[in-house]
Amino acid sequence: MTAPVRAPAAEPRPAERLDPALLKTSFVLVLGPILALLDTTIVTVGLDSIARDLGGPLGTLQWVSAGYLLAISMVMPLAGWASDRFGARTMWMLSIALFTAGSALCGLAWSAGSLILFRVLQGIGGGLIQPIGQSIAVRAAGPARLGRVFGITILPLTFAPVLGPVLGGLIVERSDWRWMFLVNVPLGLLTLVLAARYVPSDAGRGTADGRLDVLGLALLSPGLAALVYGFSEVGDDGFGATRVMAPLAAGAALVLAYVTHALRRRGTALIDLRLFARRGFAVATANSFLQGAALYGSMLLLPLYYQQVKHASALEAGLLLAPQALGTAVATFFASRLTDRLAPRPIIVTGIVLTLAGTVAFTQLGSSPAGWILVLSLMVRGAGLGVVMAPGMATIYASVERHEVARAAGAVNTVNRVGGSLGTAILVVVLQRSLDGQAPAAAYGHTFWWALVLSALTLVPAFFYPTRKENR
Repeated sequence: MTAPVRAPAAEPRPAERLDPALLKTSFVLVLGPILALLDTTIVTVGLDSIARDLGGPLGTLQWVSAGYLLAISMVMPLAGWASDRFGARTMWMLSIALFTAGSALCGLAWSAGSLILFRVLQGIGGGLIQPIGQSIAVRAAGPARLGRVFGITILPLTFAPVLGPVLGGLIVERSDWRWMFLVNVPLGLLTLVLAARYVPSDAGRGTADGRLDVLGLALLSPGLAALVYGFSEVGDDGFGATRVMAPLAAGAALVLAYVTHALRRRGTALIDLRLFARRGFAVATANSFLQGAALYGSMLLLPLYYQQVKHASALEAGLLLAPQALGTAVATFFASRLTDRLAPRPIIVTGIVLTLAGTVAFTQLGSSPAGWILVLSLMVRGAGLGVVMAPGMATIYASVERHEVARAAGAVNTVNRVGGSLGTAILVVVLQRSLDGQAPAAAYGHTFWWALVLSALTLVPAFFYPTRKENR
């Protein structure tokens, strides 16, 4: 009796080439996040100048930033439905147009109230740019090229924290604060022209029967906005204050009510919670939540440390963050190519370990480590972040069907945004309490221990990523 003959193991398929059309589409899709992400950081530098010119109190003008972030939080859940209903290309171009129009109006604002209103309009456009752009990129790339395409489109996430303060500082020092907004107008118009030519018209066709989940929208959007607002107020009042706990409690109640509603409404919920029943999507989204907490929180600490302890200007603080952006850019370039060939778990775990190694030196700020050690640590930390991003995003979209891509994009970007708000709130509270009883450098070092813990927590979902590359 002869033994059965086993078929030879299938060899990994060669990676599909990134053709010129896909590269052009990816380049155009990069311009949108550059607009939205730069604007998130660039404006904070000029708040003092805006307050002096418009005559509003600084407390009121904090809503120039807060109103923008709350608008983003409220519209992100709409990204999936809007793409399915009207088409991803149409909605992406509309979001760019809204953002550009809002930028122009902000530059023409005549009072604090008008500026805040126009910033909300900007945020409505800005909140749709990232998730809809991701869904277009996923459809255009296909499963075999996801990693490399994300390697291209993720780069704005790495440079925005650096370029924002640098550009904001240059504009405030050498020109009028209104140019912080007006600078978006020519770039927005250029993006629209290029999108009309290079973003494929079939990148997410609209569906005539796509009814809006009105109840879901009424529960989820204000719930998320309340959570983000509550977390943003923690720095001023602490977690125990009524003005913090009231919106957090209301937000949590609304989100829980949405969960109950979405589980009963099959197939047409604003964000389809059944996606989280899939291991790949659930694991990668949990990792995105924790990564958002660790990344956004740390990116608040780093420039504050250089400004408050080292007495750097906003411009200098932005430049001091350049080593991290450089490390991220280089690592993303190589990791995105590995993503299309290897299983995600070893890549992501390696990236998290690098991130932890690059954060350790900042826990010792009280001992005044040498400048070159911090520079090297920032490069290592940036490399870790770059290694994690592309395979994490690729895993999310590899776990969903083509028709589910748009709603998956809305879900993961929403979760990441809430994670960022939570992480920032935690680190702000820790920093403020540490500053009460320690020297500034030691207080920042103590707070970075918490940042290290947040980064370490990302290892938990990381070990549940697949260990084999699935060819689809």
